[in-house]
Amino acid sequence: MKTYNYCTLFDFNYLSRGLALHESLGKVHSDFCLYIFAFDDRTKLLLNQLQLKNAVIIGLEEFEDQELLKVKPIRTKAEYCFTCTPSVIKYAIEKYKLQSCTYLDADMYFYSSPLSVFEELNSFPVGLSPHNYSPEYDMSKDSGKYCVQFVYFKNTPEGMEPLTWWRNQCINWCYARVEDGKYGDQKYLDSFASLFKNIHDIEHPGIGVAPWNVKQFKFSTKDGNIILKNNITENDVIFYHYQSLKIDFSKKTVQLGKWYDLSEKVVELFYKPYIERLFYYENKMRGSNYDIQDFKLLKENTNIDEDFIDTFFSKFKIGGELDFDIKDTDVCKYLDIN
Repeated sequence: MKTYNYCTLFDFNYLSRGLALHESLGKVHSDFCLYIFAFDDRTKLLLNQLQLKNAVIIGLEEFEDQELLKVKPIRTKAEYCFTCTPSVIKYAIEKYKLQSCTYLDADMYFYSSPLSVFEELNSFPVGLSPHNYSPEYDMSKDSGKYCVQFVYFKNTPEGMEPLTWWRNQCINWCYARVEDGKYGDQKYLDSFASLFKNIHDIEHPGIGVAPWNVKQFKFSTKDGNIILKNNITENDVIFYHYQSLKIDFSKKTVQLGKWYDLSEKVVELFYKPYIERLFYYENKMRGSNYDIQDFKLLKENTNIDEDFIDTFFSKFKIGGELDFDIKDTDVCKYLDIN
């Protein structure tokens, strides 16, 4: 039986999200292996103690090489996470001799099997997932057409060449700002199609449902699955990307999606059950007793237009000032540079 290989990376700030991701994969198919790169010793220790099924735990000391260590001091924690994205994929493929590997962001949750996507990708060495922005949230000019959330590479020359190129680019430059057509690790993906052959845009609409595109769809449930409807088709939601969700345990608030207009149905269908799973793992790790009923769910929606986008991204040009602490990995996914 074929094994579907995935990899992800996170530190303790994202441990509950990473555990929820692993849980969700186990619900939608059993023939998988998730290679988890633990970005601090505490996370590695806890993951090893949990003895997760279908998972391989890899510490920093195992995969960091001299090229990564050289740039580590000049990158923030968040930027170093971004820098390492192609390196963890490459390490997993080469170390474990995988036929292919798909990188997943830790702040996602699967709702149905992705096997139809792998069938779509069968004849391609690389698969990228477009943002599919709703028009009012379109930041593709600066953050890129693609999202580093579900990125597939085959262990073939056609697959490894763009992966190695991406790794080299990220080592050379990977910062949380816009500069000369670059943006974190993500904007490099826009160059793949012009530099390499057979790069495939994943077409399944159930891939990468996220706050920046969720307004395009209507949702229903059928036989336990969440069904996505647009003007043309109906498809199962494969995963939801909970980018910008932030939990403040001291204030007992959950910020659902800064700037994004999330309907009550989306909150009930996706966010509340997901937050309950995060609290389950937080309680397990902390010995606490957090309950979603005790937290206030916040929706802050700014009506984003082109002027707002230009103003926002101007903060990330060279010399721009950040209005939050990018050194804190809890904001690694605050912006769409994941």
